[in-house]
Amino acid sequence: MAPKWIELVTGSLEQKRQYRENKARLKSLPPAYRAAGEAVERYLMYAGGIAKDDVVVRMHTDLVDLFEESAANGTPIREVVGDDPVEFVETFVANYSDGSWINKERKRLNAAIAEAEKEERR
Repeated sequence: MAPKWIELVTGSLEQKRQYRENKARLKSLPPAYRAAGEAVERYLMYAGGIAKDDVVVRMHTDLVDLFEESAANGTPIREVVGDDPVEFVETFVANYSDGSWINKERKRLNAAIAEAEKEERR
């Protein structure tokens, strides 16, 4: 009973564990890949707009996988993020829009307009 209550308040303990593991994996990358990965991660957390914990963890895992694979293959960082790192991150985060807080607001707006339209017809 207590673990479920704690998770209800704090979030999934398994997701927190996975996130910490991802952070450790990121820190173990070669310095240049680690710096690039941490910079992308920081931007994602500020600008990503992802509110669902499970989506954040999935996105973070995929990001770390990408940088680990790139480091293992010797792929230059610029080939990973391209000429415009901001565009790269925004394209990357678009793949996780199911966890975006704005999707909830979009649904809410559409529902409110539909309701207003019904009221208008009465």
